[in-house]
Amino acid sequence: MIQARTIIYNHRQVLLLGSFAVATFLFWFLGFPHTLSYQEQFQLFLWTDDYLSNSLCVPGGFAKWLGEFIVQFYYIPWLGALLLAVLFSAFAKIVGWLPAMLLFGLLGDPHVLLGYVVAVLLVVLTFRLNTSKGIKGLICDLAILPVLFWIAGPMAFLYVLLRITKLKVWGCLYIVYLLAIVLLAYTFVLDQLPLEMVLTPTLFYSLPLETCPLMWVIPLSVIGEYLFFNLSFVNTRRGPVLYSVYGIFCLLVAWQVVKLGFDKDNNELMIQDYLVRNECWDEVIERAERYQVQTAFSSVCVNLALSQKRQLAERMFDFYQNGEDALVMPYTRENTAMMFPSAEALWRLGMVNAALRYMFDVQEGLLTGQLSGRCTKRIAECMIVNGHYEIAAKHILKLKESLFYRSWAKEAEELLGNEAKINTHPLYGKQRSLRFRQDLLFYYLGIDDMFGRLFMENNNNKMALDYYMGQLLLDSKIGPFRRALPMVERKGGYQQMPKGYADALNAIASGGRIMGSPYVDYVNRMMKTRVQRVEAPNHDEK
Repeated sequence: MIQARTIIYNHRQVLLLGSFAVATFLFWFLGFPHTLSYQEQFQLFLWTDDYLSNSLCVPGGFAKWLGEFIVQFYYIPWLGALLLAVLFSAFAKIVGWLPAMLLFGLLGDPHVLLGYVVAVLLVVLTFRLNTSKGIKGLICDLAILPVLFWIAGPMAFLYVLLRITKLKVWGCLYIVYLLAIVLLAYTFVLDQLPLEMVLTPTLFYSLPLETCPLMWVIPLSVIGEYLFFNLSFVNTRRGPVLYSVYGIFCLLVAWQVVKLGFDKDNNELMIQDYLVRNECWDEVIERAERYQVQTAFSSVCVNLALSQKRQLAERMFDFYQNGEDALVMPYTRENTAMMFPSAEALWRLGMVNAALRYMFDVQEGLLTGQLSGRCTKRIAECMIVNGHYEIAAKHILKLKESLFYRSWAKEAEELLGNEAKINTHPLYGKQRSLRFRQDLLFYYLGIDDMFGRLFMENNNNKMALDYYMGQLLLDSKIGPFRRALPMVERKGGYQQMPKGYADALNAIASGGRIMGSPYVDYVNRMMKTRVQRVEAPNHDEK
């Protein structure tokens, strides 16, 4: 027993880091794999010299490139979680435990790029490795700062602040030196960038010229922890009690930042997107039965899942419906991620060109200027189905230069120009049979007619029929809904009238006076919403 305690005490640092790594792995793999997937789908890491050289053209580009290198492994959640566990453990060992705990909340913001974590790690590692003092230290710093600024961006200021803690008042001259480097680089090399991008960590945030508050707190915590443990008062009292108290404090901080960093509704929407991407339809429905975010995004996800299980006609109004956009949302540039479920629904319906347009617009709307692996793959699939093989080949070539999309790209390349193979393909052959026989303009306000036309051209497209009837109910088009019911009875493949349609008919016949009717509840809510929209301007005028 004594020997075991001795072994544990002698290897306490290794055991602590190992336990932290395991906890970090479980946190991301079991708790937030959807967050990893969300990050991965907005980049396409290419194993090419051009991709690296383009990253190195801006300050902080190397750290950003390393972050993107790790994020590509998020494609396989357990592998991404494993790499994050290693990164977090290195961060805790080199940078500090308190900053490492803050990372859990920081990465809860999906717009924070992992390159920020890498940049802080590189800066503090450089500080710890540079133990030189005097003239030698000055010469080292003069050489280090320009390089550090270029590989870690504005996080190089953290290095200067840490050096000031050692060099005292003379270290303040480093700030002047670094500012001179930054301004010279901005004037002669980086004049195409806003000044904020070279002075603040906005480079590591996917929204232009914005940051997360924790991106400012973490450098302060690095300096604070370093100063705290180098105080003579603390040094004389180091021991198990101090480290235990500090450990409890770090855990409390981690708990609080996770609570604040992971918004419940945003987290749920990312889960739905993750489940839709991986075709986990039953789980989408089960989660919505317990809790559903009241947004169009959530309605689209749930309705898509119901349609894939052929439950849309039965259960559609058992769930929250946002309104006319509950089946497919109109395109908006406000949040490109909101379009993924709608694009997926259009693809599965056979509206290949509409799905292509949504995915193309999402990719072009990415504010980071990155390609998206998820979008590029779907664009290539749409081009294959449409027979545009030269354009498909360009996108496939990009995917072949990635790691996790490469195998699919090689298989897809064999299909190019091979009509017989495409027509017999279990997915692409089906999509060709479902799509419109003639090109037509996509008109969102007439999307119900498009659903109906899809079904009339191919009666095997039951999803199109369910979407047509569902859209009529969402739009409160009672006449067309009634006239379509005989077609549902003949061609819908139902043994009896679906419960959802029967409820809508009863609600219509009673003038909306049936208590407990899901469709009545939906109509009343929509009417109330419309009244509020009409009254809002009048209220503002008063």
